Amino acid sequence: MRLLIISDTHLPKRARDLPPQVWAQVERADAVIHAGDWCVPGALDALEERAARVVGVYGNNDGPELRERLPEVARETLGGVRFAVVHETGQAPGREKRCAERFPDTDVLVFGHSHIPWDTSAGSGLRLLNPGSPTDRRRQPHHTYMTVEAADGVLAGVRLHRIGSA
Repeated sequence: MRLLIISDTHLPKRARDLPPQVWAQVERADAVIHAGDWCVPGALDALEERAARVVGVYGNNDGPELRERLPEVARETLGGVRFAVVHETGQAPGREKRCAERFPDTDVLVFGHSHIPWDTSAGSGLRLLNPGSPTDRRRQPHHTYMTVEAADGVLAGVRLHRIGSA
């Protein structure tokens, strides 16, 4: 399975829409994982209309309507890989240990909130991925998103993409 991972899109506050580069990835993906901070229900609606499948959670900037439609924690097995998705994981120091304790039955934890791309593994083998943001880079040098492949229980081809480059 080809997966697109995005977070912190903050539509329409930080951008009117997702960048064309991200929409192109949506069209190619078997599933899109969104780690919260959509900001408006229309952002979820648009993604659900164009994506083959959406796995998403609400973030701290998402109001009651999005919180009614999305969970705080999503768990899905995609390509045999056990994913959990949350918006916030707390401060960077100790993140791997905290998350491994909180998600012991998970292969990959996708999170957002910081807008800082992240790819590490806990001692337990849990992989932690944060795609950054395709629309609000904050203090990061680039707007970003991730793509991954999941098949037969194996995560492969984890790639961080910069908006504006291939």
